[in-house]
Amino acid sequence: MGKVRARKETGKLYFDFVYMGKRCREQTALEDTPANRRRVGPVMKRVDAEIAAGVFNYRANFPNSKIAAKFEPDSVPVEKSKDSSGKIEMTESCQGNSPTFGEFSETWLAENEVRWRRTTRGLRRDMIRSHLFPRFGEMRVGQVTRAELLEFRADLAKRRGKQPGTTISPKTVNEVMGVLSNIIDEAADRYEFVSPAQRIKRLKVPRKDIQPFNLDQALRIINTARADYRHYFVTRFFTGMRSGEVHGLKWNFVDFDRRQILVRETFTHGEQDGTKTDGSMREITMSEQVFDALKAQHDLTGHLGEYVFSSRNGMPIDLANFVSRVWNPLLDHLALKRRRPYQMRHTAATLWLASGENPEWIARQLGHSTTEMLFRVYSRYVPNLTRRDGSAFENMLKENAVRNVEERK
Repeated sequence: MGKVRARKETGKLYFDFVYMGKRCREQTALEDTPANRRRVGPVMKRVDAEIAAGVFNYRANFPNSKIAAKFEPDSVPVEKSKDSSGKIEMTESCQGNSPTFGEFSETWLAENEVRWRRTTRGLRRDMIRSHLFPRFGEMRVGQVTRAELLEFRADLAKRRGKQPGTTISPKTVNEVMGVLSNIIDEAADRYEFVSPAQRIKRLKVPRKDIQPFNLDQALRIINTARADYRHYFVTRFFTGMRSGEVHGLKWNFVDFDRRQILVRETFTHGEQDGTKTDGSMREITMSEQVFDALKAQHDLTGHLGEYVFSSRNGMPIDLANFVSRVWNPLLDHLALKRRRPYQMRHTAATLWLASGENPEWIARQLGHSTTEMLFRVYSRYVPNLTRRDGSAFENMLKENAVRNVEERK
Protein backbone atom coordinates (compact mmCIF):
# COMPACT_ATOMS: atom_id res chain seq x y z
CA MET A 1 0.00 0.00 0.00
CA GLY A 2 1.32 3.43 -0.98
CA LYS A 3 1.99 6.26 1.43
CA VAL A 4 2.01 10.03 1.31
CA ARG A 5 5.27 11.23 2.83
CA ALA A 6 7.23 14.45 3.21
CA ARG A 7 10.85 15.00 2.24
CA LYS A 8 13.02 16.04 5.16
CA GLU A 9 15.06 18.39 2.97
CA THR A 10 12.19 20.38 1.41
CA GLY A 11 9.11 19.64 3.49
CA LYS A 12 7.20 18.89 0.28
CA LEU A 13 4.74 16.00 0.02
CA TYR A 14 5.32 13.07 -2.33
CA PHE A 15 3.71 9.74 -3.20
CA ASP A 16 5.61 6.58 -2.28
CA PHE A 17 4.34 3.35 -3.84
CA VAL A 18 5.37 0.14 -5.58
CA TYR A 19 4.38 -0.56 -9.19
CA MET A 20 5.46 -3.54 -11.29
CA GLY A 21 7.94 -4.55 -8.59
CA LYS A 22 9.67 -1.16 -8.52
CA ARG A 23 9.52 1.41 -5.77
CA CYS A 24 8.33 4.74 -7.15
CA ARG A 25 8.16 8.25 -5.74
CA GLU A 26 6.28 11.15 -7.27
CA GLN A 27 7.05 14.56 -5.85
CA THR A 28 4.44 17.30 -5.42
CA ALA A 29 4.84 21.04 -5.04
CA LEU A 30 2.68 21.03 -1.90
CA GLU A 31 3.91 21.82 1.60
CA ASP A 32 3.35 19.23 4.33
CA THR A 33 0.21 20.62 5.96
CA PRO A 34 -2.94 18.85 7.19
CA ALA A 35 -4.97 20.51 4.43
CA ASN A 36 -2.60 19.37 1.69
CA ARG A 37 -2.47 15.83 3.11
CA ARG A 38 -6.28 15.70 2.92
CA ARG A 39 -5.99 16.90 -0.64
CA VAL A 40 -3.56 14.23 -1.86
CA GLY A 41 -4.93 11.40 0.28
CA PRO A 42 -7.70 10.48 -2.22
CA VAL A 43 -5.14 10.47 -5.06
CA MET A 44 -3.04 7.92 -3.20
CA LYS A 45 -6.09 5.76 -2.53
CA ARG A 46 -7.04 5.86 -6.20
CA VAL A 47 -3.52 4.84 -7.26
CA ASP A 48 -3.59 1.92 -4.82
CA ALA A 49 -6.99 0.79 -6.05
CA GLU A 50 -6.01 0.94 -9.72
CA ILE A 51 -2.76 -0.95 -9.12
CA ALA A 52 -4.65 -3.64 -7.19
CA ALA A 53 -7.24 -3.90 -9.99
CA GLY A 54 -4.57 -4.09 -12.69
CA VAL A 55 -5.82 -0.99 -14.53
CA PHE A 56 -3.23 1.56 -13.37
CA ASN A 57 -1.97 3.90 -16.10
CA TYR A 58 1.19 5.61 -14.90
CA ARG A 59 1.13 8.58 -17.32
CA ALA A 60 -2.57 9.20 -16.83
CA ASN A 61 -2.04 9.63 -13.09
CA PHE A 62 1.34 11.37 -13.26
CA PRO A 63 1.48 13.09 -16.65
CA ASN A 64 4.64 15.07 -15.86
CA SER A 65 6.63 12.15 -14.48
CA LYS A 66 10.06 11.59 -15.99
CA ILE A 67 9.85 7.85 -15.44
CA ALA A 68 6.42 7.11 -16.88
CA ALA A 69 8.16 6.03 -20.08
CA LYS A 70 9.83 3.18 -18.17
CA PHE A 71 6.43 1.59 -17.79
CA GLU A 72 5.28 2.45 -21.33
CA PRO A 73 8.16 1.55 -23.67
CA ASP A 74 6.49 3.07 -26.73
CA SER A 75 5.58 6.38 -25.16
CA VAL A 76 7.59 9.59 -25.30
CA PRO A 77 8.64 11.31 -22.05
CA VAL A 78 6.94 14.60 -21.35
CA GLU A 79 8.73 17.67 -20.05
CA LYS A 80 8.01 18.58 -16.45
CA SER A 81 5.10 20.98 -16.07
CA LYS A 82 6.01 24.51 -15.09
CA ASP A 83 2.47 25.20 -13.93
CA SER A 84 2.63 26.84 -10.49
CA SER A 85 -1.12 27.04 -9.99
CA GLY A 86 -3.04 25.24 -7.27
CA LYS A 87 -2.99 21.82 -8.92
CA ILE A 88 -0.59 19.09 -7.81
CA GLU A 89 2.72 19.39 -9.68
CA MET A 90 4.78 16.18 -10.07
CA THR A 91 8.56 15.79 -10.38
CA GLU A 92 10.96 12.85 -10.70
CA SER A 93 10.72 9.69 -8.62
CA CYS A 94 11.58 5.98 -8.47
CA GLN A 95 15.22 5.40 -7.73
CA GLY A 96 16.01 3.28 -10.77
CA ASN A 97 19.31 5.10 -11.25
CA SER A 98 20.78 4.22 -7.86
CA PRO A 99 23.63 1.66 -7.79
CA THR A 100 23.11 -1.94 -6.85
CA PHE A 101 23.22 -2.83 -3.19
CA GLY A 102 26.41 -4.79 -3.78
CA GLU A 103 28.13 -1.79 -5.40
CA PHE A 104 27.02 0.68 -2.77
CA SER A 105 27.89 -1.64 0.14
CA GLU A 106 31.50 -1.68 -1.08
CA THR A 107 31.50 2.12 -1.14
CA TRP A 108 29.99 2.22 2.34
CA LEU A 109 32.61 -0.20 3.68
CA ALA A 110 35.51 1.71 2.13
CA GLU A 111 34.31 4.99 3.64
CA ASN A 112 33.65 3.63 7.12
CA GLU A 113 36.39 1.06 7.72
CA VAL A 114 38.74 3.76 8.95
CA ARG A 115 36.47 4.17 12.03
CA TRP A 116 36.51 0.50 13.04
CA ARG A 117 38.84 -1.91 14.79
CA ARG A 118 40.28 -4.72 12.69
CA THR A 119 37.89 -7.28 14.15
CA THR A 120 34.91 -5.00 13.52
CA ARG A 121 35.94 -4.56 9.89
CA GLY A 122 36.08 -8.31 9.47
CA LEU A 123 32.68 -8.82 11.08
CA ARG A 124 31.05 -6.17 8.90
CA ARG A 125 32.45 -7.70 5.72
CA ASP A 126 31.38 -11.19 6.80
CA MET A 127 27.83 -9.99 7.50
CA ILE A 128 27.53 -8.38 4.08
CA ARG A 129 29.07 -11.33 2.23
CA SER A 130 27.21 -14.07 4.11
CA HIS A 131 23.79 -12.50 4.75
CA LEU A 132 23.16 -9.32 2.78
CA PHE A 133 24.76 -9.75 -0.61
CA PRO A 134 23.00 -13.04 -1.48
CA ARG A 135 19.63 -11.37 -0.85
CA PHE A 136 20.11 -7.77 -2.00
CA GLY A 137 23.40 -7.70 -3.95
CA GLU A 138 21.91 -7.38 -7.45
CA MET A 139 19.00 -5.11 -6.45
CA ARG A 140 19.08 -1.35 -6.94
CA VAL A 141 19.58 0.02 -3.46
CA GLY A 142 16.85 2.61 -4.03
CA GLN A 143 14.31 -0.06 -4.92
CA VAL A 144 14.55 -2.16 -1.77
CA THR A 145 11.19 -2.04 -0.03
CA ARG A 146 10.19 -2.16 3.61
CA ALA A 147 8.31 -5.40 2.95
CA GLU A 148 11.49 -6.98 1.60
CA LEU A 149 13.45 -5.89 4.67
CA LEU A 150 10.87 -7.37 7.04
CA GLU A 151 10.74 -10.59 5.02
CA PHE A 152 14.54 -10.83 5.13
CA ARG A 153 14.57 -10.30 8.90
CA ALA A 154 12.00 -13.07 9.37
CA ASP A 155 14.03 -15.47 7.19
CA LEU A 156 17.26 -14.54 8.96
CA ALA A 157 15.78 -15.32 12.38
CA LYS A 158 15.00 -18.86 11.19
CA ARG A 159 18.50 -19.70 9.99
CA ARG A 160 20.53 -22.31 11.84
CA GLY A 161 22.79 -21.07 14.61
CA LYS A 162 26.28 -22.21 15.53
CA GLN A 163 25.06 -24.84 17.97
CA PRO A 164 23.00 -27.83 16.78
CA GLY A 165 19.26 -27.29 17.14
CA THR A 166 19.54 -23.51 17.52
CA THR A 167 18.74 -20.54 15.31
CA ILE A 168 20.54 -17.24 14.88
CA SER A 169 20.15 -15.21 18.06
CA PRO A 170 18.06 -12.00 18.18
CA LYS A 171 21.28 -10.13 19.02
CA THR A 172 22.90 -11.29 15.79
CA VAL A 173 19.75 -10.55 13.80
CA ASN A 174 19.80 -6.99 15.19
CA GLU A 175 23.47 -6.59 14.29
CA VAL A 176 22.90 -7.73 10.70
CA MET A 177 19.80 -5.55 10.34
CA GLY A 178 21.75 -2.64 11.81
CA VAL A 179 24.41 -2.89 9.09
CA LEU A 180 21.71 -3.26 6.42
CA SER A 181 19.83 -0.20 7.72
CA ASN A 182 23.01 1.90 7.87
CA ILE A 183 23.83 1.10 4.25
CA ILE A 184 20.32 1.88 3.00
CA ASP A 185 20.01 5.05 5.13
CA GLU A 186 23.26 6.37 3.68
CA ALA A 187 22.13 5.56 0.14
CA ALA A 188 18.79 7.29 0.82
CA ASP A 189 20.60 10.50 1.78
CA ARG A 190 22.77 10.43 -1.34
CA TYR A 191 20.19 9.39 -3.90
CA GLU A 192 17.28 11.29 -2.35
CA PHE A 193 14.77 8.61 -1.50
CA VAL A 194 13.02 7.75 1.72
CA SER A 195 14.77 4.92 3.50
CA PRO A 196 12.53 1.85 3.87
CA ALA A 197 14.54 0.95 6.98
CA GLN A 198 12.97 3.74 9.01
CA ARG A 199 10.92 2.61 11.99
CA ILE A 200 11.93 -1.05 11.68
CA LYS A 201 12.23 -2.02 15.32
CA ARG A 202 14.94 -4.16 16.83
CA LEU A 203 14.08 -7.64 18.06
CA LYS A 204 13.87 -8.06 21.80
CA VAL A 205 17.05 -9.67 23.09
CA PRO A 206 16.50 -12.06 26.01
CA ARG A 207 18.52 -11.19 29.05
CA LYS A 208 21.46 -13.55 29.42
CA ASP A 209 21.86 -15.36 32.70
CA ILE A 210 25.49 -14.98 33.72
CA GLN A 211 27.19 -17.83 35.59
CA PRO A 212 29.94 -16.43 37.82
CA PHE A 213 31.88 -18.63 40.19
CA ASN A 214 31.72 -18.06 43.93
CA LEU A 215 34.90 -17.33 45.84
CA ASP A 216 35.39 -20.93 46.95
CA GLN A 217 35.07 -22.20 43.37
CA ALA A 218 37.46 -19.55 42.06
CA LEU A 219 40.08 -20.50 44.66
CA ARG A 220 39.67 -24.19 43.83
CA ILE A 221 40.32 -23.46 40.17
CA ILE A 222 43.40 -21.36 40.99
CA ASN A 223 44.85 -23.93 43.39
CA THR A 224 44.16 -26.92 41.10
CA ALA A 225 45.35 -25.34 37.84
CA ARG A 226 48.62 -26.25 36.19
CA ALA A 227 51.50 -24.32 37.70
CA ASP A 228 52.13 -22.44 34.44
CA TYR A 229 48.53 -21.16 34.43
CA ARG A 230 48.05 -20.39 38.12
CA HIS A 231 49.12 -16.74 37.85
CA TYR A 232 46.96 -16.38 34.76
CA PHE A 233 43.86 -17.46 36.69
CA VAL A 234 44.64 -15.13 39.61
CA THR A 235 44.87 -12.24 37.16
CA ARG A 236 41.63 -13.11 35.41
CA PHE A 237 39.55 -13.81 38.51
CA PHE A 238 40.72 -10.70 40.39
CA THR A 239 40.98 -8.05 37.64
CA GLY A 240 37.90 -8.69 35.47
CA MET A 241 39.96 -8.47 32.28
CA ARG A 242 38.48 -9.83 29.06
CA SER A 243 40.15 -12.77 27.30
CA GLY A 244 41.59 -10.60 24.53
CA GLU A 245 42.85 -8.04 27.04
CA VAL A 246 44.74 -10.49 29.23
CA HIS A 247 46.09 -12.46 26.26
CA GLY A 248 47.33 -9.27 24.64
CA LEU A 249 48.84 -7.85 27.84
CA LYS A 250 52.48 -6.83 27.42
CA TRP A 251 55.06 -6.25 30.12
CA ASN A 252 55.46 -2.58 29.20
CA PHE A 253 51.80 -2.11 30.24
CA VAL A 254 52.36 -3.58 33.71
CA ASP A 255 53.34 -0.78 36.08
CA PHE A 256 54.65 -2.42 39.24
CA ASP A 257 55.62 0.94 40.78
CA ARG A 258 52.07 2.30 40.65
CA ARG A 259 50.56 -1.19 40.94
CA GLN A 260 48.50 -0.75 37.81
CA ILE A 261 47.70 -2.78 34.70
CA LEU A 262 47.29 -0.51 31.69
CA VAL A 263 44.72 -1.96 29.28
CA ARG A 264 45.72 -0.62 25.88
CA GLU A 265 45.53 -3.53 23.44
CA THR A 266 43.83 -6.86 22.85
CA PHE A 267 44.82 -10.07 21.10
CA THR A 268 41.97 -11.68 19.14
CA HIS A 269 41.77 -14.03 16.17
CA GLY A 270 45.55 -14.32 16.09
CA GLU A 271 46.26 -10.59 15.79
CA GLN A 272 46.97 -7.62 18.03
CA ASP A 273 44.29 -4.93 17.99
CA GLY A 274 43.00 -1.93 19.89
CA THR A 275 40.62 -2.13 22.83
CA LYS A 276 36.93 -2.95 22.35
CA THR A 277 35.83 0.65 23.04
CA ASP A 278 37.41 3.88 24.21
CA GLY A 279 36.06 3.12 27.69
CA SER A 280 37.84 -0.23 27.65
CA MET A 281 41.18 1.61 27.62
CA ARG A 282 41.73 1.91 31.36
CA GLU A 283 44.03 1.43 34.33
CA ILE A 284 43.28 -1.52 36.62
CA THR A 285 44.43 -1.38 40.22
CA MET A 286 46.37 -4.49 41.26
CA SER A 287 45.32 -6.19 44.46
CA GLU A 288 48.05 -7.77 46.56
CA GLN A 289 47.23 -11.18 45.07
CA VAL A 290 47.48 -9.90 41.50
CA PHE A 291 50.68 -7.97 42.22
CA ASP A 292 52.36 -11.07 43.65
CA ALA A 293 51.08 -13.24 40.79
CA LEU A 294 52.44 -10.92 38.12
CA LYS A 295 55.78 -10.60 39.90
CA ALA A 296 56.06 -14.38 39.91
CA GLN A 297 54.91 -14.53 36.28
CA HIS A 298 57.69 -12.15 35.28
CA ASP A 299 60.20 -14.68 36.55
CA LEU A 300 58.59 -17.30 34.29
CA THR A 301 57.99 -15.43 31.03
CA GLY A 302 59.73 -12.07 31.34
CA HIS A 303 62.70 -13.39 29.36
CA LEU A 304 60.58 -14.98 26.60
CA GLY A 305 59.27 -11.81 25.02
CA GLU A 306 56.89 -8.89 25.41
CA TYR A 307 53.74 -10.82 26.38
CA VAL A 308 52.92 -11.47 30.04
CA PHE A 309 51.11 -14.76 29.44
CA SER A 310 52.67 -16.61 26.57
CA SER A 311 53.62 -19.99 25.20
CA ARG A 312 57.21 -21.25 25.27
CA ASN A 313 57.94 -19.48 21.99
CA GLY A 314 56.86 -16.14 23.45
CA MET A 315 53.57 -15.89 21.54
CA PRO A 316 50.27 -14.98 23.24
CA ILE A 317 47.88 -17.66 24.51
CA ASP A 318 45.49 -18.89 21.84
CA LEU A 319 41.93 -18.76 23.23
CA ALA A 320 40.61 -21.84 21.41
CA ASN A 321 43.62 -23.90 22.47
CA PHE A 322 43.27 -22.68 26.06
CA VAL A 323 39.59 -23.63 26.21
CA SER A 324 40.05 -27.14 24.79
CA ARG A 325 43.30 -28.11 26.52
CA VAL A 326 43.21 -26.23 29.84
CA TRP A 327 39.86 -24.65 30.71
CA ASN A 328 37.31 -27.37 29.94
CA PRO A 329 39.44 -30.24 31.33
CA LEU A 330 39.98 -28.27 34.55
CA LEU A 331 36.26 -27.62 35.05
CA ASP A 332 35.49 -31.28 34.33
CA HIS A 333 38.10 -32.38 36.86
CA LEU A 334 36.55 -30.16 39.53
CA ALA A 335 33.01 -31.29 38.61
CA LEU A 336 32.06 -27.69 37.75
CA LYS A 337 29.63 -26.86 34.97
CA ARG A 338 31.34 -25.87 31.76
CA ARG A 339 31.04 -22.20 30.88
CA ARG A 340 32.91 -19.58 28.88
CA PRO A 341 36.17 -18.16 30.30
CA TYR A 342 34.38 -14.79 30.17
CA GLN A 343 32.62 -15.88 33.36
CA MET A 344 35.88 -15.11 35.20
CA ARG A 345 35.21 -11.44 34.42
CA HIS A 346 31.69 -11.78 35.81
CA THR A 347 33.17 -13.44 38.89
CA ALA A 348 35.45 -10.48 39.57
CA ALA A 349 32.51 -8.08 39.35
CA THR A 350 30.27 -10.06 41.70
CA LEU A 351 33.05 -10.57 44.25
CA TRP A 352 33.87 -6.86 44.25
CA LEU A 353 30.22 -5.97 44.75
CA ALA A 354 29.83 -8.55 47.49
CA SER A 355 32.85 -7.19 49.35
CA GLY A 356 31.33 -3.70 49.40
CA GLU A 357 33.66 -1.96 46.93
CA ASN A 358 32.47 1.36 45.51
CA PRO A 359 30.34 0.66 42.39
CA GLU A 360 31.94 3.54 40.48
CA TRP A 361 35.40 2.09 41.15
CA ILE A 362 34.20 -1.35 40.01
CA ALA A 363 32.77 0.14 36.79
CA ARG A 364 36.13 1.81 36.07
CA GLN A 365 37.99 -1.45 36.69
CA LEU A 366 35.72 -3.24 34.20
CA GLY A 367 35.88 -0.47 31.60
CA HIS A 368 32.23 0.58 31.90
CA SER A 369 31.47 4.27 31.37
CA THR A 370 28.66 4.22 33.96
CA THR A 371 27.39 1.99 36.76
CA GLU A 372 24.16 1.24 34.88
CA MET A 373 25.38 -2.01 33.33
CA LEU A 374 26.99 -2.99 36.61
CA PHE A 375 23.71 -2.97 38.52
CA ARG A 376 21.65 -4.33 35.64
CA VAL A 377 23.90 -7.37 35.10
CA TYR A 378 25.33 -8.16 38.53
CA SER A 379 23.25 -6.71 41.35
CA ARG A 380 21.01 -9.75 41.78
CA TYR A 381 24.02 -11.78 42.90
CA VAL A 382 24.95 -9.42 45.71
CA PRO A 383 22.27 -10.45 48.29
CA ASN A 384 23.12 -14.12 47.90
CA LEU A 385 26.81 -13.45 48.40
CA THR A 386 26.59 -11.01 51.30
CA ARG A 387 23.67 -12.68 53.11
CA ARG A 388 22.10 -9.24 53.58
CA ASP A 389 18.79 -9.73 51.77
CA GLY A 390 17.32 -6.51 53.15
CA SER A 391 18.55 -7.17 56.68
CA ALA A 392 20.59 -3.96 56.76
CA PHE A 393 17.43 -1.85 56.51
CA GLU A 394 15.67 -4.08 59.04
CA ASN A 395 18.57 -3.71 61.49
CA MET A 396 18.47 0.06 61.08
CA LEU A 397 14.80 0.13 62.05
CA LYS A 398 15.47 -2.10 65.09
CA GLU A 399 18.36 0.07 66.24
CA ASN A 400 16.24 3.20 65.86
CA ALA A 401 13.40 1.59 67.86
CA VAL A 402 15.80 0.62 70.66
CA ARG A 403 17.26 4.12 70.74
CA ASN A 404 13.78 5.66 71.04
CA VAL A 405 12.90 3.34 73.93
CA GLU A 406 16.12 4.25 75.77
CA GLU A 407 15.50 7.96 75.24
CA ARG A 408 12.01 7.69 76.77
CA LYS A 409 13.54 6.10 79.87
